[in-house]
Amino acid sequence: MKTRFCLVALTALNILAPSAWALEGDPYANETPPQRDARMAWWRDAKFGMFIHWGVYAVPAGTYKDQQIDGIGEWIMLRGKIPVSDYRGFAATFNPTKYDPNAWAALAEEAGMRYMVITSKHHDGFTLFPSAASKWNVAEATPWKKDLIAPLADAARGQGLKFGLYYSQAQDWMNPGGAKVGYQDGEGWDDAQKGSFDQYIDAVAVPQVREILTNYQPDVLWWDTPHLMTAPRAEKLAKLLALKPGIIHNNRLGGGYPGDTETPEQHIPATGFPGRDWETCMTMNDTWGFKSYDHNWKPVSTLITNLVDIVSKGGNYLLNVGPTAEGEIPAESIKLLKEVGAWMKVNGEAIYGTRATPFKRLSWGRCTTKDAGEDTILYFHVFNWPADGQLTVPGLVNEIKAATLLADSAAVGVEKSPAGAVLTVPAAAPDPISSTIKLVIKGRPEVVTVPVFPNQDGVITLSPEEAQFQGKTIKSEVKGEGPSNIGYWTDPADTVSWELQADRDGKFAINLEAASPLGGSVIKLTGIGDLACSIPNTGEYEIYQSVKVGVVTLTKDSKVTLKLQPVVDGWKPVNIRKIELVPEP
Repeated sequence: MKTRFCLVALTALNILAPSAWALEGDPYANETPPQRDARMAWWRDAKFGMFIHWGVYAVPAGTYKDQQIDGIGEWIMLRGKIPVSDYRGFAATFNPTKYDPNAWAALAEEAGMRYMVITSKHHDGFTLFPSAASKWNVAEATPWKKDLIAPLADAARGQGLKFGLYYSQAQDWMNPGGAKVGYQDGEGWDDAQKGSFDQYIDAVAVPQVREILTNYQPDVLWWDTPHLMTAPRAEKLAKLLALKPGIIHNNRLGGGYPGDTETPEQHIPATGFPGRDWETCMTMNDTWGFKSYDHNWKPVSTLITNLVDIVSKGGNYLLNVGPTAEGEIPAESIKLLKEVGAWMKVNGEAIYGTRATPFKRLSWGRCTTKDAGEDTILYFHVFNWPADGQLTVPGLVNEIKAATLLADSAAVGVEKSPAGAVLTVPAAAPDPISSTIKLVIKGRPEVVTVPVFPNQDGVITLSPEEAQFQGKTIKSEVKGEGPSNIGYWTDPADTVSWELQADRDGKFAINLEAASPLGGSVIKLTGIGDLACSIPNTGEYEIYQSVKVGVVTLTKDSKVTLKLQPVVDGWKPVNIRKIELVPEP
């Protein structure tokens, strides 16, 4: 795995039909949209999968010569500039006697996952399968001396799971000629790594991809890091996909091949990838490959809300485990996955086979949808259960035919209001993390744009998702696992605005959360008074500070538009995370 990978050039392809992606060697060059839909159907319905990063790097487990090496565990060879001879020695103690592929597959199934993807070869060049193309493999370089992939493929399929293989097609820090991020073709930190990249592709990558496609018939091929990959090089690998009809592959092959899926890593895009299938991959702690001292585990609440957020935007969630050199999945990973599985047993209906939300924003949670004949099911995933028992679904026009709690089928009250449908729910949430309300509506969802209404506490929160952008540069973005923000605000001619509506007469204090490593920019707020604020120097674009802008007066039920407009003189880029209008006593 890598720290971050950007495919800016591919975004322009998002709205094109599959036939427009055709490149030499592409087995789906003549695929029709219905054929693509049929091929992708199982993947689109699955929603949740297990990623497994496992290899020789689990032996040092983040430490080399008594020094903890910074960064993710599977990158230790490059980060620590470990010589080939030293790294090869780790294989002598890679002997996973506690490896139980049936237990791994059963855990994935218990967690509610529908597919597994394991690293058949990561960037250190070591393969978990026997290979005629390189002796740097589990059968010839370790005491284990036998295949690790075939037993897991059998176990996964025995649990009814689809099975996928990750393969590092370009980066290889062990076999001569393999690419290395930060190095030119043929270069490395050890003379033993030097060689021709083209020769490496022909002698190692192509035959190994042929081996895994032939021997294991994976349902998914997960390429990674297309360093130095040109179209002719990528073509040699792409045409091998014909060995497994119906296979799904991602967008990381390189050479202009967009693949079938976008692959945001360690973050959830604010609006998903409209027109493209996509899958966010994430770790449970800070590493993909096992590190003995990484105990920064995410709480189960984060894993569940990540899953819901991703699925509500039309994506899949590929959640990682990093087994030890002995072949054990860490106990904390097992615990977390079982807790997610318990939630999925109650709420899985609202995840599997669903599609993206028709709502721009729900302040209290997320929505997934499912066709039900001529009707539609809306599943509302409520993160913030209302203290007053009233939940507003903004802008929903459709007739509501039924409303129940998914957990126990208890009826939910429904009324109409100017803001949308108002649901009356019990005082206690069925689940402390995310509770699901199931609405059956007539027809396909019809949602009209409504002003931003106050939250249950009376605060009006203006988020990037609900903003209207005017200009060439400004837009909503997500960095890391944090919330979205308004960014790329480099042009002072750009503006952003929101339509809002108060539910009471009175004064509201305006607070703005902003970040800028430069400071000094001034933003005018117009539409509900003429205010201005200076943005302080926060040190980083990811470090936010609340700025008190001023106080305005709002009238109940009156729609108003709040606009942010830069003062041109002295303007420097600013990120805005949110604006809050807080009612004063």
